[in-house]
Amino acid sequence: MKKTYVFFADGFEEIEALTAVDVMRRAGMPVVTVSIYEHGFATGAHGVIVSTDTVIEEVELDDAAWLVLPGGMPGATNLRNCEQLCDALKAQNERGGGVAAICASPAIVLAPLGILNGREATCYPGMQADGCGVTWVDRPAVTCGNVITGQGPALAPHFALAIVAAACGDDAAHQVAAGMLM
Repeated sequence: MKKTYVFFADGFEEIEALTAVDVMRRAGMPVVTVSIYEHGFATGAHGVIVSTDTVIEEVELDDAAWLVLPGGMPGATNLRNCEQLCDALKAQNERGGGVAAICASPAIVLAPLGILNGREATCYPGMQADGCGVTWVDRPAVTCGNVITGQGPALAPHFALAIVAAACGDDAAHQVAAGMLM
């Protein structure tokens, strides 16, 4: 199975990032945590410091199953300012690979890159950007083709389970959800 990469930048939303990693690993997906910084860690929006599996300079993203972005501020802005990540996201989308973002990241990262053009998507309420070709909807998680978006911290399990369903099937997502008492 191809690897899924979850990206960490200072100011990331801890619940969104760690829930995604946890839920996908429960489903048996090979998940790699990636810092956009060469020192290999990131500090969350609420002061939680996470040491990642690797750094962006050391990963080959051309054959990824999924590229996953947590939200948080200024985490989403820091992800958007990482040119290597933005190039990887555009290439992943162009080849039909999985792209997922939650909270501020759909609006701050994916929409400006054109990845959400012509799609339905969701994000943290009030972050929606007008005039970017996106149909913003008010749902916990939205799957539109190869792109999954989620609203925010309390809905992180829904977002993560949507990725599991897309990657491993609905049965796997239901099994993980049941094991988590959802």
